[in-house]
Amino acid sequence: MKPRALGAGAPAVTEVGYGGMHLSIEGRPPEAQALRVLHAAFDAGVTLVDTADVYCLDQHDIGHNERLIARALEGWSGDRGGVLVATKGGLARPAGRWENDARPAQLRAACERSLGALGVDRIDLYQLHAPDPRVPFLESVGELARLRDAGKIRWVGLSNVSAEQVREAQAVVPIASVQNRLNPFFREALAGGVVRLCAEQGIGFLAYSPTGGGRLNRKLPGHPVVAGIAQRLGVSPHAVVLAWVLAQSPAVIVIPSARTVEHARDGVGAASVTLTPEDVAAIDAAEFSRA
Repeated sequence: MKPRALGAGAPAVTEVGYGGMHLSIEGRPPEAQALRVLHAAFDAGVTLVDTADVYCLDQHDIGHNERLIARALEGWSGDRGGVLVATKGGLARPAGRWENDARPAQLRAACERSLGALGVDRIDLYQLHAPDPRVPFLESVGELARLRDAGKIRWVGLSNVSAEQVREAQAVVPIASVQNRLNPFFREALAGGVVRLCAEQGIGFLAYSPTGGGRLNRKLPGHPVVAGIAQRLGVSPHAVVLAWVLAQSPAVIVIPSARTVEHARDGVGAASVTLTPEDVAAIDAAEFSRA
């Protein structure tokens, strides 16, 4: 896979990473299977794995995915130091709900828990999971800057932010990455200028839910444009859509999730899919219903 750069002095990573969420939330596979999925991704060359403290069932299960990734790396025969682990803080899971909590004190405590769950002295990439409407945005960003200054984290990232918020945060601390949703069903990161800003500023854009997420993933095999391109190229419809997301900008890095080894390998295979300009334009112009 070709490397793509993160910003603010962070190393280049593979253009296809791996998102760990679905190995730890409701419907997660048995741990042995989850470890096989992670090892398959690493064996295929993935050098970026994305997680979060709240990838779990509820608040009593906080850190499940981080602990799982730590075990996977510990039991992997490859170069563990070559895999960059990105995690996030700023949400909570009371009774299984997803709620904002990006208070500075909460972020500090969450970072400490993540350090323990990952079994590291310093987190590679620590991302604000989402702005908290109840907390001034720059107070949350300022806490990440302090954690960086304290040596708890190497690089700071943001998630679920606007272009304006990225600019505001850059005045406080160097921003290495922005993680927002991007797929043919949801293109707000393109329309709102976030992808363009990341390219201009040398910031890595981590595209989450790159094939649509949830039930939308299952619509792709029946999509006439995507299915036609997939059939011509001899690849899966999901690989075609991942290739389309990558084609949006050299700043984009996709982080598809997978619950099976087969799907993990299929995601990595998208890096070798070359779409023609006509393919990209056809997907650009096609309708992708969320109904």
